[in-house]
Amino acid sequence: MTRNRLTGYETVSATASGHDELIADHVELVHRIAHHLMARLPASVQVDDLIQAGMVGLLEAARQFEGGQGATFATYAGIRIRGAMIDELRRSDWTPRSVHRNSRRIAQAVQMVEAREGRAARGSEVAAELEVPIDQYYEMLQDHAGAHLFALDDLGGGEDGADRVIEGQEVSPGRHLEAGEFREELSQALGDLPERERLVLSLYYIEELNLREIGAVLGVTESRVSQIRSQAVIRLRARLGSWLEDGTALQLF
Repeated sequence: MTRNRLTGYETVSATASGHDELIADHVELVHRIAHHLMARLPASVQVDDLIQAGMVGLLEAARQFEGGQGATFATYAGIRIRGAMIDELRRSDWTPRSVHRNSRRIAQAVQMVEAREGRAARGSEVAAELEVPIDQYYEMLQDHAGAHLFALDDLGGGEDGADRVIEGQEVSPGRHLEAGEFREELSQALGDLPERERLVLSLYYIEELNLREIGAVLGVTESRVSQIRSQAVIRLRARLGSWLEDGTALQLF
């Protein structure tokens, strides 16, 4: 028996040696993922807390990883590390209930306006539906930006789903069908977004630019980019409400 120099636990030496090497080789991955997430988080979140949660994910990945299943350890560990960090953020949930409540109100207002007008709701129309000044509506969007950092992950099942696939858990044919249907609706909802909102989501989630960089591309302020992103995410939630209400979108993958 030997003591793992990172965890303090005693393990069989042959296994510990391999695990120690995997862990030591991927500590930098934990730091990289933590700092990448911090770019999207409020100042109240401490990077050390993310790193601590990520190390737990790395330890679990080293213990559970089995080669030959179509994924490298770095890919598998990255999923577990990021998932552990996001789980920790969700457990701590710094968001006031009023922010969650206002987000639901905005989504409902978007649904009402778009059903009535037959097109994408403008910000001024949503504010009027909410019976609040436009400046207050923008403040509500800004609050939402800090509360729903992983909204697209939530809509699509996120990293947890990839984790389950790698671990080899089978998905029923019915779930595969639902997954395909949901992806089609999500793709349609994304395609129907106003051009600027669609561009912001693409730059943010696919190109992984930060808000300041997107603002430079669009010629607007960082806070305005945050508002556009929040409005786009809320619009998607409003349009995909039936999937979210029964939890299907969170369980498909």
